[in-house]
Amino acid sequence: MHFATPYLLWFLLLIPLLTAYYIWRARQGGSSIQISSVAAVSRAPKTLRYWLRHVPAVLRLGALSLLIVALARPQGVEQNTETNAEGIDIMMALDVSGSMLARDFKPDRLTAAKEVAASFINDRVGDRIGLVAFAGESYTQCPLTTDKSTLQTLLARMRNGITDGTGIGNGIATAINRLRESDSKSKVIILLTDGVNNCGEIAPLTAAEIAKAQKIRVYTIGVGSRGMAPYPAMDMFGNMTFVNQKVEIDEKTLQQIADMTGGHYFRATDKQKLKAIYDEINRMEKTKVEIFERVSYHELFLVWLLAACGLLALEFVVNRLVLKRIP
Repeated sequence: MHFATPYLLWFLLLIPLLTAYYIWRARQGGSSIQISSVAAVSRAPKTLRYWLRHVPAVLRLGALSLLIVALARPQGVEQNTETNAEGIDIMMALDVSGSMLARDFKPDRLTAAKEVAASFINDRVGDRIGLVAFAGESYTQCPLTTDKSTLQTLLARMRNGITDGTGIGNGIATAINRLRESDSKSKVIILLTDGVNNCGEIAPLTAAEIAKAQKIRVYTIGVGSRGMAPYPAMDMFGNMTFVNQKVEIDEKTLQQIADMTGGHYFRATDKQKLKAIYDEINRMEKTKVEIFERVSYHELFLVWLLAACGLLALEFVVNRLVLKRIP
């Protein structure tokens, strides 16, 4: 509850002073009649009027308190908040080729990339986000959506297993196709890969030209430590093993894609660096959020005023009809 004129509530300090004065006056005898002896009166039984003799004063002080509160204009406060978010449409294209199981990230590149991407998704407010998985082929794992729960579930289900290879151009093209009909003012592709384009029907730079024509920014991330890394391989018995191989990422092409579309290229050599990259993209791609707050007040003084009038009316009834005092 809010008071329009709260300073008037200081008058409530008069109530304990008036109460103290009433008690003092009652102990002094108040208005009294002098008689020669009270011996006979002191033995008289105490009636209902004796026990109710202080009620009018209590009711009058209560009414005064309620009147002071009413004068302070108590008000009910109602707040309505409206949020208008101008979101960004983001397609996250994730390489799921066999090399993404390399163990230079803990536990492996693919798992680390999904964990960091999940954190990035949680940090975005008001955006539509979709997922594309690519290797030798590409497909849409999740179309653009604001349903973070569904998006996180589908992200967690992304697995290595489609045709092996690295079709960067196809991954970008699939993401562009999902953004093509978007009416958002800002459209972004975040492409993460750990290799060199070696398959696919669309060349990476051709896909970048299409993205540029569609006014889509592409942020490219090369994932992999520098030098050697343990890559998955099958031994002669068909068992999974890991062999140290040289990390090869076509950084030149990834840089060209980013430059051509107005994005940036990043190199992630470990999980901490990858998280820092996503945090930087998060800062660069700000979502415009406008918050409108409307506050309305409802006057409540009438309730307190009626309660005060009710106490005064009750005081009149007790004083004039029950106690039957002589004016």
